[in-house]
Amino acid sequence: MKKLIIILVFAIVCISVNAQNDKKETTDNDYNKWSIELAAGGNKPQRPYTSINYYTSTPSPYVIDLGIRYMLNNKFGIKADFGYNSFKPNTDSFDFNTQYYRFDIQGVANLGRIMNFESWTNTFGLLGHTGFGVGRLEDKNSTLNENMGNYIAGVTAQIKLSNRFALTGDFTTIVNYSQDVAFDAQSNINPKEFNGVLYNGTIGITYYIGKNEKHADWVVLKDKDVLSLEGEIAELKAMNVDSDKDGVLDFLDLEPNTAPGKVVDTKGRTIKEKINTESVKTLDSATLDSETIKKLVNEGYICAFFDFDKSTPTEESKFSVSFLLTYLKNNPSATVDIIGHADEIGSTAYNIKLSEKRAIYIKNILLNLNVAESRLNIVAAGEESTIDQKTEYARKLVRKVTYKLK
Repeated sequence: MKKLIIILVFAIVCISVNAQNDKKETTDNDYNKWSIELAAGGNKPQRPYTSINYYTSTPSPYVIDLGIRYMLNNKFGIKADFGYNSFKPNTDSFDFNTQYYRFDIQGVANLGRIMNFESWTNTFGLLGHTGFGVGRLEDKNSTLNENMGNYIAGVTAQIKLSNRFALTGDFTTIVNYSQDVAFDAQSNINPKEFNGVLYNGTIGITYYIGKNEKHADWVVLKDKDVLSLEGEIAELKAMNVDSDKDGVLDFLDLEPNTAPGKVVDTKGRTIKEKINTESVKTLDSATLDSETIKKLVNEGYICAFFDFDKSTPTEESKFSVSFLLTYLKNNPSATVDIIGHADEIGSTAYNIKLSEKRAIYIKNILLNLNVAESRLNIVAAGEESTIDQKTEYARKLVRKVTYKLK
């Protein structure tokens, strides 16, 4: 009775786990679910025997088992199987020759997947199976033939040979219900609820049926949350690519094919070589019309650069003031924003103050050239954030004063 209770508890746990598993698994059905199983080996009837000088050898040949299995998913399934056992006496036993036939319906648990064998092997598997069926014990030379019910449980070790075949080794216990004839069929015994005990050991082959590459025994399914997370990780990996090696990831890069060595802003756009002022210096502000000067100034071609932590411009960039002066003289109502910038080295507060000092220096030059203070507006922009400042060359580009003519 205790065994029956254990069986029922095991069955309930399997059904419960299976129900929970169904809720979590994906709907991916790209794996085979059907298989055919054929095995043969030896057996040992444990009890009952006729009381004196009736017994088999250990093990006793032979047993044949044929089954067909269907997996509901990669962890649980059901199978129907037919078994045949032949019982013959040991050399010291009285003679007998009995056969045992059975048919069972069993639940199957893929213990390899449940215990995550895939974390250490893709070749070995383990199945557990248990269920109920009917059996018949008979001897052609005896009238004591018997029909009975049975409970069956066992474990099957698997070795994957290919996607179609697996080698198996199985050990199974069969307990007959209300068996009132001995296995030797020579006597009646006192019937009990579960009194016939039989052990089977077999080696066999499993053939997997279906058009897909893998069978449920070996496929690993992932729940929806894991798949979703893996998808997000894959997207992040795809986004974390900088094809042109300019320091800006592709998904942010507005200029995806930047030439090697070019300095870019935070959107991956090539920054015009503003620090190279030689070409601009060759221009004569007096010969340019106002619109051209305004365009050069407002697009950043005309600006003053500063050395590290300095508030006075470099000698070669002081000429930029002449462009402002020419435009302001030719356009008496025009005003200009003088915008100071700093690199990222130092605290934010310090860099704001430094950028302001740089702008004030340029303002004072224009004041000394008789430009009304009301036309000059100071803007302390602080740290420049439009470009990646990983190199000293990039930092030189942002230590500057730019202008906005209005």
